[in-house]
Amino acid sequence: MKHIHFIAIGGAVMHQLALALHRQGYKVTGSDDEINDPARSNLAAAGILPDSYGWHSDRITPEIDAVVLGMHAKADNPELIAAQNFNIPIYSFPEYIYEVAKNKTRVVIAGSHGKTTITSMIMHILRHQDVAFDYLVGAKVEGFNQSVQLSDAPVIILEGDEYPASVIEKKPKIFFYHPHITVLSGIAWDHINVFPTYDIYLDQFSQYLRGCEPNIPLFYNAEDEEVKKLVASSAEHLKATPYSMPKYHYEDGVAVLDTKLGPVEVSVFGSHNLLNMQAAFAVCRELGISLEDCYQAITDFTGAARRLEKITETDKLIAFRDFAHAPSKLKATLDAVREAYPTHKLIACFELHTYSSLSEKFLKEYTGSMNSADEAIVYFSHHALQLKGLPSLSKEEVHGHFGTVGLTVIDDKNELRDKVSRLVNDSTQQVCLLLMSSGTFDGIDWNSVCSQKELK
Repeated sequence: MKHIHFIAIGGAVMHQLALALHRQGYKVTGSDDEINDPARSNLAAAGILPDSYGWHSDRITPEIDAVVLGMHAKADNPELIAAQNFNIPIYSFPEYIYEVAKNKTRVVIAGSHGKTTITSMIMHILRHQDVAFDYLVGAKVEGFNQSVQLSDAPVIILEGDEYPASVIEKKPKIFFYHPHITVLSGIAWDHINVFPTYDIYLDQFSQYLRGCEPNIPLFYNAEDEEVKKLVASSAEHLKATPYSMPKYHYEDGVAVLDTKLGPVEVSVFGSHNLLNMQAAFAVCRELGISLEDCYQAITDFTGAARRLEKITETDKLIAFRDFAHAPSKLKATLDAVREAYPTHKLIACFELHTYSSLSEKFLKEYTGSMNSADEAIVYFSHHALQLKGLPSLSKEEVHGHFGTVGLTVIDDKNELRDKVSRLVNDSTQQVCLLLMSSGTFDGIDWNSVCSQKELK
């Protein structure tokens, strides 16, 4: 039995890897300075929740076979230093995933946006076809109990993140997976705290493509001009195949694909999601699944958690929450909802939560991104700015950067809750409420806001 110790075990995906190894019979221990739900409850249920918070060098012994180092552990972490002193093998998360997946066919979904959705769609289709596979995905997917699975399956589907692997291995995670099949979904500048210019960010994907083995299949988004240029300059050695928007129409808010095999109703909507679907189909066909079987499987795919996830629907109100945080994701999500619900009043509420979105340098990238909304609201917390070590922002600064007519900027969560509640209640037409954040809007109970008793 191998003993694996996780430094920063409480991370969203880190704790899922810990659970996956625990299910395989590994001895798993870990540490963190803070662990919140759902990680806390999941680790506790498995009996591997650390008995106390903090970093303790005496937790590291020569008997440990390997250490997996999480992203937020710093270079002076006492457990990391102890592991280095004992010469224990230290892996970043992606390095360890590669270590246990070396003998599998590795499918990597890369790009600035759409990764989780494409990965989830592939997983859904493979399961529908009874294909044995492992996976790593960045969100909870309907029908799957965990977001990391490791077994003796011959294939692994990996959502590939361009963020640095760890404090001692600062190359992007995608560099370590060495795919046999890969997707490039789209490129839009993100992670300004790590990639301070667009050119530096773009170069990560160029390096990724150049580092892929010759002649592997690459499916790329032909609707994205930046992706097309990058493939032309950096993927000459790959078997590059474009995918593009399918033909479709809407019937009562339901997207219907217009295929050679006839109409196919799907449960997701929005042009960006239907484009993501084409990438998933391409991968699945490469893995031996027919297009007809892909269509049959995808009809009941409902999406990944917080990816245009429906949280309520009544005669008066339909509400979605979404993980959108980068400008391109924000605009694509808004456009998708507007397209599917053209007669509804669209109330769009967006939280500035990531380092990039709260950076005054990056805010100009959001110009025009919320223009599709009837009521556009941007929320930010001064506490979040302090936690990220960023200078203060004024509501006027934020308003100026978005450039959306009628935009409301709010920096108090109670004011935000009351504002949204009034807009929903006072509307004389059907309302679509769209809540977009990688955070939680400082814990606002949106279910209460959206409940029937609120809708007078």
